[in-house]
Amino acid sequence: MKNQALFALLAAVIAPLSFAAFTPHAYAAPVYVGVEGGNVAVSGYDAVSYFEGDGVPVKGDEQYAVEHDGAVYRFANAGHAARFKADPAAYMPQYGGHCAWAMSRGYLAPGDPMQYAVVGGKLYLNFNAEVKAKWDQDRAGFIAAAEKNWAVIPADAKFGG
Repeated sequence: MKNQALFALLAAVIAPLSFAAFTPHAYAAPVYVGVEGGNVAVSGYDAVSYFEGDGVPVKGDEQYAVEHDGAVYRFANAGHAARFKADPAAYMPQYGGHCAWAMSRGYLAPGDPMQYAVVGGKLYLNFNAEVKAKWDQDRAGFIAAAEKNWAVIPADAKFGG
C-alpha cells in the first residue's frame, strides 16, 4: 500500500514537469520544421497550387522564389509567384507550416506538404497520414484549439505567419 501511495505521489509530481517540456513555452530558439533547405517554406511545394484546379500540390522552382517574413516560397511559374506576392496570407500554410493537429495539442511538429487540407480557404498541413486521419475527424475543433495555442507560441519559434 505504501508503494502505491509513493508511486501516485511521484506520478503527480513528475507528470506536470514532463508535460512542461512539451508546451509551447519550451521553445526558446527558432524552430523551422517541415521545410527543406533551412528557410524554404512548404518543403519547396508551390503554396498557390493547393488552391487551384484539383488542389494537388506541385513542386516549386527556385527561379520563381519569393521571400516573405524570412521564409522562401517556391512556385511552379511566374503567375503563381505574382499571386502570392499580391496576397501572401491567402496562400501561406497555417501555423507556419507546422502540423495543425500537433498545434491543437500545443506543440510544434513538422507539416508534411502531402498531408494537407484546405478548410475555409486556408491551407493546413499535418505530420503524416495517420495524424491527418485523426485531424479530419474534428477539423473545426482542432482548428479552434490550434488557434489558441498558436497565439502563445513565441514569435521566435514560428516559421511564417
